[in-house]
Amino acid sequence: MHSGLPLGHASRRVRTEQLWREFFSNPSQWWDNRFTKISPKYPDFKHKCTLEGLWVDCWLNPSWVNEKMASMALGHIQSGDGLRSRLPGSFCNGDMVSKLCQEGRLKEALHIVELMVQQTTIAPIGAYVCLLKCCSKKKALAEGRQVHALIVQSVLDSNIFLANTLVHMYSKCGSVLDAHKVFSNMPQHNVYSWTAIISAYADSGQGEEAINLFQQMQESGLAPDKVLFVVVLKACARLAALEQGKQLHSDIIKRGFQSDVIVGSTLVDMYSKCGCTEDARELFNNMSERNVVSWNAMIAGYAQNGLGKEALAMYEQMKQEGVQPDNVTFVLLLKACASLAALEHGKQLHSDIIRRGFQSDVIVGNTLVDMYVKCGRTEDARELFNNFSQRDVVSWTTMIAGYAQNGLGKEALALYEQMKQEGVQPNNVTFVLLLKACARLAALEQGKQLHSDIIRRGFQSDVIVASTLVDMYAKCGHTEDARELFNNVSERDVVSWTAMIAGYAQNGLGKEALALYEQMKLEGVQPSNVTFVLLLKACASLAALEQGKQLHSDIIKRGFQSDVIVGNTLVDMYAKCGRTKDALELFNNMSERNVVSWTAMIAGYAQNGLGKEALSLFDQMQREGTKPNEVTYICVLSACAHSRLVDEGRYVFDSMCKNHGVTPTREHYACMVDLLGRAGCLSDAELFIHKMPIQPDSVVWMTLLGAARNHGHVEIGKRAFDHVIKLEPKDAAPYVLLSNIYAAAGRKDELAKIRNEMKDAGVKEMPGCSWIKVDNQVLPLL
Repeated sequence: MHSGLPLGHASRRVRTEQLWREFFSNPSQWWDNRFTKISPKYPDFKHKCTLEGLWVDCWLNPSWVNEKMASMALGHIQSGDGLRSRLPGSFCNGDMVSKLCQEGRLKEALHIVELMVQQTTIAPIGAYVCLLKCCSKKKALAEGRQVHALIVQSVLDSNIFLANTLVHMYSKCGSVLDAHKVFSNMPQHNVYSWTAIISAYADSGQGEEAINLFQQMQESGLAPDKVLFVVVLKACARLAALEQGKQLHSDIIKRGFQSDVIVGSTLVDMYSKCGCTEDARELFNNMSERNVVSWNAMIAGYAQNGLGKEALAMYEQMKQEGVQPDNVTFVLLLKACASLAALEHGKQLHSDIIRRGFQSDVIVGNTLVDMYVKCGRTEDARELFNNFSQRDVVSWTTMIAGYAQNGLGKEALALYEQMKQEGVQPNNVTFVLLLKACARLAALEQGKQLHSDIIRRGFQSDVIVASTLVDMYAKCGHTEDARELFNNVSERDVVSWTAMIAGYAQNGLGKEALALYEQMKLEGVQPSNVTFVLLLKACASLAALEQGKQLHSDIIKRGFQSDVIVGNTLVDMYAKCGRTKDALELFNNMSERNVVSWTAMIAGYAQNGLGKEALSLFDQMQREGTKPNEVTYICVLSACAHSRLVDEGRYVFDSMCKNHGVTPTREHYACMVDLLGRAGCLSDAELFIHKMPIQPDSVVWMTLLGAARNHGHVEIGKRAFDHVIKLEPKDAAPYVLLSNIYAAAGRKDELAKIRNEMKDAGVKEMPGCSWIKVDNQVLPLL
């Protein structure tokens, strides 16, 4: 008796199982009606003496029936019309088809089955299964459709086992639409059918549809199995759909699957990916059985939620409990080390990897390289890379990324040349990294060479590569080339538009950036927060208040007003346009403020000569618990300088190290010289420079020279000039400033002398230029 079934159903199931055993022991005693029956109600197999029937897709069938049929040579079974195969026996029983599929010779295997169908031979179901599995493995959609057509031609499309395999094949080949068509046309569905279609949607990233189908299956009265729960839990994890995940957890407990190690591990993963690491850990701790997959799920949960230390601690516990890590464990832990820049932990993991024999695993090796790179040890990463027994494109790209991300663009480009020499094909990520390296170096020629390689390898239509090409040309100062490339991009997304806008903005072409934004809107492309940040900076540089206001309106309309980076840039734009009241109102209404927000507002006050307001806001910032950074101090000192608040400025400078542990840089020292110089304390400023613990640069001495010019102090101006020309002998600015000092003091001999020195040094004076705003446009005054 089978528990949970009515008495009649239980006895029918027992009898059905007996009949199937009789069938498989002596199939010649049965008529095969599958290819002649005109109604699903007719049995697929009928006993020649008792006339009892069997249905392939009957819900009473034991689970082993489909597997047995798939492996059985059904071509030997006599069909209802008495037809036998007219091909050799090895063709009929599917052995040849199976062998060819195992060898990956899909087209040859398919040809054999086509011949069998043409000669009206009954190809065994196992042959079709082998073909479909081979199509799945090779992702051969065209051949999979040919197999499907043969199944329909052989009137086997109503076979539930084959239909399930078809759904799986279409899913693996990336055609969810075809998979759904097969599923929808099936006369009936079992749990395997639902699992196949739900997996198809889940694997294609359509998690919501997968969850909806799971609910439909439950409504149909079918009970999910462990495999299906795992599939749907993974869909919930990808969507971070916590509520649906919790409901599944409840269903799992009801059906008694909570003690299954795979289901439990997937539950841990789901809670982790939904950000509930505490719930995941509680579940993990209560698991009656845990394997390496369970530990990996918990380690991944910590690592993916920024809890790298907890992930590393979990690994120590894992070792104490005697669980052997696998390559996935090490990849997860190395990524945690990389995110923490935890070099010592990474080195210890490296030792463990060698001890456990995973050093030859290419994925582990690539992640090791990445860890060393992110910990700033590019030399160690390169040594490891050089010793790889096997290097794939990811290995090369990881090492190139290491150089590029650590400011070693030349090394990244040299490694690319070596990569080409060794015959390794770059991918789109490789090109993106190399183009970014060229952009940082302003290496136009190398960038052009990469552009040629990109076209030759067919990546020019990749939208990310194309956008990075636009960015590279723009950062090399070739905005016209960038625009021509942008215009020729076949598919432009927000990244492409933003790259071109950035190109204009970064090259001082704010008007062109704003005009491109108008075109972007006309073409219906939705801007991102980065787009708005770049456009606001363009408005700030142009002091274009009206355009800035319009952008502010668009930002509110598109829902970016709560984005802290956009908010900070809005504050900066209003301040640079002289609207400090508007900037302050916006600042006060920000839902989230960080150190950049405070610094932007302080900078706004400084730029508008409101030193006391800047100091007041600086005090408020500290009272509210936001710690100022180096830039904040530069802005506060600049505000003190513009308002000649000497005592306040001295106090702020002295408190940098004392109160917040900020070590003064040359910029801070230059601000102090500017402060003392503007206030007329030139001797104090000069003495301050001589007492600097770091070597003063030309900016510091130029600041003093400018102050000497403003206050007409000839001697200090001459000494400052002498220091500047030692550091910047070809700079015309110090000659001009000293000339101004001599001219104002009426010292004609010195004036003539300095001009002669300027000529002798081969220094040319650059012409000056003033600007004026006319009709909301900033134009040069010639």
